Amino acid sequence: MMKPKPSRRAGSAPTISDVAKRAGVSPMTVSRVINGESNVRPTTREVVNAAISALNYAPNPAARSLAGAGQTRIGLLYSNPSAGFLSEFLLGSLDQASRNDVQIVVEKCELGEHELEVTRHLIEGGIDGVVLPPPLCEADAVLELLAAANIPTVTVATGRAPDDLLAIRIDDREAALTMMRHIMQLGHSRIGFITGNPNLSASARRLEGYSAALEEAGIAVDQALIAHGLFTYRSGLDAAEQLLELDDPPSAIFASNDDMAAATVAVAHRRGLDVPSDLTVCGFDDTTLSTAIWPELTTIHQPIADMSRAAVELLVTTIRRQKAGDMTERHRTLDYTLIRRQSDAAPRKRPRSR
Repeated sequence: MMKPKPSRRAGSAPTISDVAKRAGVSPMTVSRVINGESNVRPTTREVVNAAISALNYAPNPAARSLAGAGQTRIGLLYSNPSAGFLSEFLLGSLDQASRNDVQIVVEKCELGEHELEVTRHLIEGGIDGVVLPPPLCEADAVLELLAAANIPTVTVATGRAPDDLLAIRIDDREAALTMMRHIMQLGHSRIGFITGNPNLSASARRLEGYSAALEEAGIAVDQALIAHGLFTYRSGLDAAEQLLELDDPPSAIFASNDDMAAATVAVAHRRGLDVPSDLTVCGFDDTTLSTAIWPELTTIHQPIADMSRAAVELLVTTIRRQKAGDMTERHRTLDYTLIRRQSDAAPRKRPRSR
């Protein structure tokens, strides 16, 4: 007869999660008791101390020294394929953390591999709040784990903004609609579109904007002109090849981020096409890559650094007001801007057939 599986490995030391489970509270509450914070009810403190004693739990000295310093600690989990997006996001977050006098703990985790392990590590370390940029902003398992631990969390650049989550975003649908109107005003009517990661709602919102602009202009959506990408340069290469292989290729391609737009420019050059004379290419995000290639990309400026600053500011405000029993705002929508550079032009006139 098989023995029942123990709740944790035999001989392993109890964790803050074990204490929290036994006491019926969140790991954050356990951390506050350990660090002697005053905003814990006496009855709760007694229950937690009893659980600590029963489990013979010994707090990690390093985590305790950090958490007990009195400084708010924010975790930032990232798993983004775009180096340009990530660089701006991290710079903005670190800048705002310094302004708010909070400590920011940056952790990388590959989505689908060990994001839950990293999240648990942050919770057990007594983190006060978490910032989640894409794609982790819509990782349901991570969001559920943080919610169960009562950790304030702000999602950034998501196409959805549920009432129970803090969110910083732009209007992706309107931004894509704005870019499409610009491309059509140049005279293009056959416009290819490269989608983003299908698991992210922002990708769907940008596709909605593309389709809405065509409908507005009385142009039927041609599924052959929609190629699917993943927000990576590699996927942009494959999508651009697919679009330019068509018997009647598009005269313009709008990619859902700058990485895929840059890949489209590379494919066009490899095929001997001039950008923008033979092919207009437009992107989305306005990362450093948009001005690191030639021609420089016409793109939608998503204020990535400002969004990360706003996320840290909103999270810190929420944490501090929660402690005081106050409510705070939950959603913030920032403005986007169409940035025109050298990668767009009117379509080349085709010679009339005799």
